[in-house]
Amino acid sequence: MTGWTWEYESYLPEQERVREALCTLGNGCFATRGALPECTADDVHYPGTYAAGCYDRLTSAVAGRRVENEDLVNLPNWLPLRYRLTGRPWLTPDTGTVLDHRQTLHLSSGLLERRTLYGIGQGRTLCVRQRRLVHMADPHLAALRTEFTAEGFTGGLEVQAALDGGVTNDGVPRYRDLDGRHLTHVHTGSAARNLVWLRCRTRTSDIRIALAARLTAGAPVAARHVFPRAVQRVRLRLPPGRTVTVDKTVALHSSRDPAISDPLRAAVDRVGDAPGFDELLRSHRTAWEQLWRRAELEVPGDAGRILRLHLFHVLQTLSPHTADLDVGVPARGLHGEAYRGHVFWDELFVLPYLDLHFPEVSRALLCYRHRRLERACASARALGRRGALYPWQSGSDGREETQELHLNPRSGRWLPDHSRLQHHVGSAIAYNVWQYCQASGDTEFLHTKGAEMMLQIARFWADSAAYDGRLRRYRIRGVVGPDEYHDAYPGARRPGIDDNAYTNVTAAWVLARALTVLRALPEPRRRELLERTELHDEELRQWEDVSRTLHVPFHDGLISQFDGYGDLAELDWDGYREQYGDIRRLDRILEAEGDTVNRYQASKQADVLMLGYLFSPRELRSLFVRLGYDLSEKAWRRTVDHYLCRTSHGSTLSGLVHGWVLARARRGEAWTFCQEALRGDIADVQGGTTEEGIHLGAMAGTLDLVQRGLPGLETRGEALWLDPVPLPELSSYTFALRYRGHWGVRLRLERGALEIIVPSSDRCPVDVRLRDRTVCIQPGETSRLILTR
Repeated sequence: MTGWTWEYESYLPEQERVREALCTLGNGCFATRGALPECTADDVHYPGTYAAGCYDRLTSAVAGRRVENEDLVNLPNWLPLRYRLTGRPWLTPDTGTVLDHRQTLHLSSGLLERRTLYGIGQGRTLCVRQRRLVHMADPHLAALRTEFTAEGFTGGLEVQAALDGGVTNDGVPRYRDLDGRHLTHVHTGSAARNLVWLRCRTRTSDIRIALAARLTAGAPVAARHVFPRAVQRVRLRLPPGRTVTVDKTVALHSSRDPAISDPLRAAVDRVGDAPGFDELLRSHRTAWEQLWRRAELEVPGDAGRILRLHLFHVLQTLSPHTADLDVGVPARGLHGEAYRGHVFWDELFVLPYLDLHFPEVSRALLCYRHRRLERACASARALGRRGALYPWQSGSDGREETQELHLNPRSGRWLPDHSRLQHHVGSAIAYNVWQYCQASGDTEFLHTKGAEMMLQIARFWADSAAYDGRLRRYRIRGVVGPDEYHDAYPGARRPGIDDNAYTNVTAAWVLARALTVLRALPEPRRRELLERTELHDEELRQWEDVSRTLHVPFHDGLISQFDGYGDLAELDWDGYREQYGDIRRLDRILEAEGDTVNRYQASKQADVLMLGYLFSPRELRSLFVRLGYDLSEKAWRRTVDHYLCRTSHGSTLSGLVHGWVLARARRGEAWTFCQEALRGDIADVQGGTTEEGIHLGAMAGTLDLVQRGLPGLETRGEALWLDPVPLPELSSYTFALRYRGHWGVRLRLERGALEIIVPSSDRCPVDVRLRDRTVCIQPGETSRLILTR
């Protein structure tokens, strides 16, 4: 890697799928994996194209049960372009003699470049160079330029390009028992001499999809249609030492797109009017230059290069184009089929970054949740509760998409899946509403959609809490915390655990914050909201009571992950590491042994320590004081130490959270965990998961570590609060923010000094608050502050 490129040398089939995921190109509306265009889906390659929010639901027979699953649909493949010399087989790196192979991802311009040198025999070579883009300015266009250069011979070349509608969702081996045939009614045709089209529908959601492709090669193009493909062919003459170019331009539309009447007509018109590759590349580069300016991030060394790659993939999944869509945050980006493209709680790690760069995107992602508020209220009613219960996994319409069974690949057994009991996803949504409004100053959203969501989530927590006369406290029972490993007590017949500390503390925060928002509403709006939701004073008094008396369990002077956690057995961590090596998925190992992780003090990922991720030390202490507990610095440090050595880090989010918490506590081990988070996808530390899609939450979280974690940046009380943490490995860095109407507020931390530049504008001054002083910076001014320890 260099500062702005990500490069792979040589062709290694065993690494191809990871490369495809990391070389995905997208624009926030759709994305295409970095697969080689001449290769079809098999055990080595997996081309895939995914449009944000394009889901389909199918029913499969699994383990003797009928199981319904909704997937992010693998759309018709627009990439296919294969080639062969006259009289020879089609060339691919798997069948030809590869003398050299290089794949380069240009981050600055969103361009994927590939160069392969084939040996043809007798000292003759054929060089194939390709450049690919998924257009960032026009979110419906993509283009592929292929250049062929013959050395040492003259010959004929046949090129065949296609649109392929015969694709399925088959990219994740453990899902292959499920029906993945989502496309139906595939039709193809020609619209002009060099233009073909393909249209189809999804089987259940009935989304109409259309692609149109234009092939330009300086020679006559012939079209034919072999179900389910639209195929174009061109025959070229290769003179020695001269380059012959073939351009393929594609348009993609669906019936979910605004301002169109028919996807097929829209796609045909768009690709017919599209300029040539060079002009497309120019406008594409301009769009990327603008994105990079808004998301400026300068960190030295390898860490900075990895962070730039992470930022690149965040921007490809959630670009300004996303603001026009009804979509959430897909946990694995638009890069693969893991988690079936579902929306979990990963926005908790993504939106805080977007809030300070692309607030319009954050607002749109929160509107996705608001549109599904009624469905969340219906889910709560189904449990006999008031308020809103958001699903752990969400897709098209906001119903619970979490599977009821999951496969343990180690044992081959299908097991009950209880992760839908992670009701804390509602707290994550409320937290993001508040953070967005604090960063953007968007009081209109807070007073309308934001308040509606926060009040209904708070109402669910209050109605879920049952009073325990013995403890004189409220308790929340039968849930699963962020840990995920502990979904029941040992030997219990029913799933769920009681008084998960993270769940209860965040529920208390939601209740308190919702009351604050309600009190601050303009009186007419408050009355309107109370009438609509039938909220009465008696219920609000209960909220206040619950928010102050929710039970938080402790054992041995530290916070218990849940009630009874301290009674669980200790695991022989060293023994399991010696036996298995990688024990990140400890739950699968123990289940294959006939045991269960429910018996042990062992966590998949940060759970209690997530509290230190969401809340600054000051805010966390005040939360516990409000609940009637004294959380001293010593008790928190002991809590951190306890879980530090009892976590297997089976999630890429875990290292990020641990690094963040340790950095805020000024602990020397912080960098080890930060590195783990940085390396998560590029090194595929989870062992085979990156190829199924990048981990978007972890990628965005590493960016936010530099943006908020290390500077100790908070947006509250109409001010920027900063409490920088000295981390020797990241001692200097620069980033820009969009804060309350100020575009491009620039912060630079280096050698104990903080420089803040506020660009000229007609906005109000920016109040900056440090531990020991307050500074008011006028637009157009630069302030350089010496930091005290």
